[in-house]
Amino acid sequence: METLDKFDLAILSELQNNARLTNAELAQRVGLSAAPCWRRVRALEEAGFILGYHAEIDRHKVGLGVLAFVRLDAERNTGDLTRAMEEAIARIPEVVACHYISGSGTFELQVVARDLDSFSHFARNVLLNLPNVKDMHTSFSLGEVKMAGALPLTHLATTALQPKTVK
Repeated sequence: METLDKFDLAILSELQNNARLTNAELAQRVGLSAAPCWRRVRALEEAGFILGYHAEIDRHKVGLGVLAFVRLDAERNTGDLTRAMEEAIARIPEVVACHYISGSGTFELQVVARDLDSFSHFARNVLLNLPNVKDMHTSFSLGEVKMAGALPLTHLATTALQPKTVK
């Protein structure tokens, strides 16, 4: 699957908004019959456009009231040391997102905790003891304006509508 057409884009948009749609509902929304819709969804999964399906859980309802943004600075940025940090960070359940960043710092983490005391304990006992950590800088979320949402796909719509050339 090299290019996406308007049906593929519609499927991706609909599934980003509600991944619990039945195949019949999805097919109806994108203007396909059920069988071709199902085949397209499978092709999008196999091609890696759809990485998975998950439930979005309210962190407050499960007792995780603190969201912290933590920048970790590495002592040294070498391949082996950086990989060791990446592997250690990936194993920590409280780290819900991590990015290798440019500029000051090496990694930017999103960390959840029950409260400030539990975050403080976690930061001192886990984050500062990760391999190769030189320094840590933390900011706390005071409120979420927009949570992770659907990826914008409009930039693909113009190329999807172009006629395909035959070679």
